[in-house]
Amino acid sequence: MQMKKYRLQTEMENLKVDNQEWFKDYLRSVLESDKSYFEKADYIAYSINQVQNKIDYISNEIKELQTIKKNLTNAKEIALETTATVLAEYGIDKLEGATISSITITPESSKSKDIVTIKDDNAVMGLGFVSFSVDMEAVEKAIASKEGIDELKEFIEVNTLTVTTPAKIKINNKRSSANSEITVDEILVTKEAA
Repeated sequence: MQMKKYRLQTEMENLKVDNQEWFKDYLRSVLESDKSYFEKADYIAYSINQVQNKIDYISNEIKELQTIKKNLTNAKEIALETTATVLAEYGIDKLEGATISSITITPESSKSKDIVTIKDDNAVMGLGFVSFSVDMEAVEKAIASKEGIDELKEFIEVNTLTVTTPAKIKINNKRSSANSEITVDEILVTKEAA
């Protein structure tokens, strides 16, 4: 359990696209401090790892809440249907309330949808019920070769889209991290800026 939240972690948690300069300045002050290089690395990595821990925790909580929501939704539907059945047994189609207007039973309804199963594909296609489309996977494979591009060049246009991913750091955690949190807490005593 995290006992102390470091300033760098707080700064990271509040980062947005339009407010990065102050974060860069704080990082520079960490890098220019008189701490050893490994203390600086631990401080930065620890802060990022704590943000990731929060993300993981929230993801797990969301999964649990989604499961609870699904169970409650199913329970509510069962309660609505069961209550309707019991009220109908007593011949009640409307029940007046003091704090609510009333409870009414909605009539049972059903929808029909035709499900088509093709017994003979060739016969149906022979009647003209056919659709054609370009096999993009085959085209992409073909343009990888000179022959394929020559064959297709008058019928296609190839545009190159370049997506640039900005440089990021990667935290390489040690395999044995049982003592790392104690070490990090002992090492990472930083001067808080006023």
